[in-house]
Amino acid sequence: MTEIMPDHKTKQLIKTVLENIPSDWLTLTTHRLDIYEEKLAKTQFLERFEALITDPNFEVAALNALPTAFDYIRLGHPLSCVLEWVIAKSNQVDPNSIISFSSQTIAILAILRKNALDKKNTKIYYRDHLPASFDIEMLREVYGYQFELVEIQDLAVVDGFDGSTIFVAETANIAEYELLPSIDFYINIQADLGSIVLINGEQNNRYISDIQHVRRRETIAMTPADCLAALQRLIMPASYIGYQTAVEKNKSIVLDSIKQITGTDAKPLVASSGLSIQYAIMMGLVDDALERHPGKAIKFIVPPNCYGGTNDQARRVAASIDKVEVVDLPVDGDNDMVKSVNLVLDQIAAEDAIPYIIAEIPTNPRVEVPDLEKLKAALSATRKTSTGELAIAPVFILDQTFCPNVHFLGDGEILSTVSAISYASGSKFPSGGLCTAGYCVANKKAANLFEKIEMHLQLCDNEATHLQMEILANQLPSMKQRIEKAYQNTREFVTFIQAVLPTAKINFVSETLASKGFTPSVFSLDLPTKGNTAEEKETYKRALNHQLIQLMIEKIPQESKHCVSYGQLKGCYWTIPATSTQGTTKEGDKDYIARVALSPKMDVEKHKEVFAEFVKGI
Repeated sequence: MTEIMPDHKTKQLIKTVLENIPSDWLTLTTHRLDIYEEKLAKTQFLERFEALITDPNFEVAALNALPTAFDYIRLGHPLSCVLEWVIAKSNQVDPNSIISFSSQTIAILAILRKNALDKKNTKIYYRDHLPASFDIEMLREVYGYQFELVEIQDLAVVDGFDGSTIFVAETANIAEYELLPSIDFYINIQADLGSIVLINGEQNNRYISDIQHVRRRETIAMTPADCLAALQRLIMPASYIGYQTAVEKNKSIVLDSIKQITGTDAKPLVASSGLSIQYAIMMGLVDDALERHPGKAIKFIVPPNCYGGTNDQARRVAASIDKVEVVDLPVDGDNDMVKSVNLVLDQIAAEDAIPYIIAEIPTNPRVEVPDLEKLKAALSATRKTSTGELAIAPVFILDQTFCPNVHFLGDGEILSTVSAISYASGSKFPSGGLCTAGYCVANKKAANLFEKIEMHLQLCDNEATHLQMEILANQLPSMKQRIEKAYQNTREFVTFIQAVLPTAKINFVSETLASKGFTPSVFSLDLPTKGNTAEEKETYKRALNHQLIQLMIEKIPQESKHCVSYGQLKGCYWTIPATSTQGTTKEGDKDYIARVALSPKMDVEKHKEVFAEFVKGI
């Protein structure tokens, strides 16, 4: 890192950066993977950013060429890194010690989570007030977090303590911290932006990755728009106005649109990301189970190869709460979801435990849809415990990100008679890739669970931001049309691949399923391989995957991207799930196949032409 710069020099530097920021820094939800090294997330970006200072060169092109900071903006992004770097410079600490959150509360929860796992005491000091949503009783009884609370005005009163000390305050200056060795963590609350945590002292560096992991899985980083606002406040506080939006009007449009899209009546919940809403669902269900079935084991049933965020978050909840356990649900390839559901529910019923099933339909990445009538029967079956008592009925939690247009839960629909909740990631089709917000809805049998889910959404301060609501209000009304056009493009491309490379295995919905409304615009491609051993064949196929993706990106750089996106407004996105969306999945459950996502606006003919070129080369 470079030497500490005077405050006025830092402000002038940031002013120049803000005058030249690339549009992608504000508008993209996922970033380039070809210039990204996950183990160097944030660090590599900042090293190159500081190298620009010595030139100096802050032209748009130079900023745009910086290495990807994080692959998803949920985890972090260029503007969150710049904001954290400025605060670090102002306080003469390592930028890795500064982590921004869109939530006001979850930075506190991140520290409490680690200390609970480490069986370490925590004392929270605060000035004037804690965040309004900080529910002390719920944190202690549901999350199992133990802590002391002390209100103070003067930090000098903080003395030695056998454990971690946290100081929480809302200040006018987001970069202002009065650093003392007696305080381990400073959390600066900004009511309209979120919070910033400063990890104080080398002895607390071991918390950095744990706090960042909470930002990765249970919430989101401070959004690009809010990071921009925070930086503007720092460099020109007198002239800062802030972003204005029609909050209630946008919220009304969003909630009405979600009801119409999903065919449900109950009030939807809208969160800062798909994983934020999933976390609220999980914790709301845990809360409900602890209240209505005290003492009973809680089982979250999860496909082992589903989206890595779902898989990881479920296991993190289980690690944090004694009564919770994750049970595998094999669903893809040679496994049948219905058979697996029956088998697992019979087992859990015998144990007299509480079953919550999380599953994707269609599955990811193999785009499979189970026999829904049989799935309904499996979920509806009456089961008995080992002692002959009536077993607790399951709640089915459906991730329908790939097909958010399908009516699963409305009156008369396939899952209307079982307790079911569905949710979708808003960074996909709902927003067209313009924001990360996610939402969930319930059928009438599960509507009673939404009060608890909403309480935990609010506790974590994970509700969608005003700007996210505005983006969804603009994009949701056209979502069904975009889904249909993207599906047509995908069907055309898949049909072409089947014709020119019939030995490839393509995972995509049948035309029969499509006629029933399952019209995803993503497919997975298992390329033909060769070799004398299974290892040689796998190695050859993996290399061929990369060869194909690289060719598409090189030949069609304006459209084909090396990215994990889906449901974007334009372009075509290529990834290998095992190295992206399944990042935290167990190695044996990963899928080393190509996953391709098409959009409603792209040159399908050009993609067919380049794919034909690829086929000739093999």
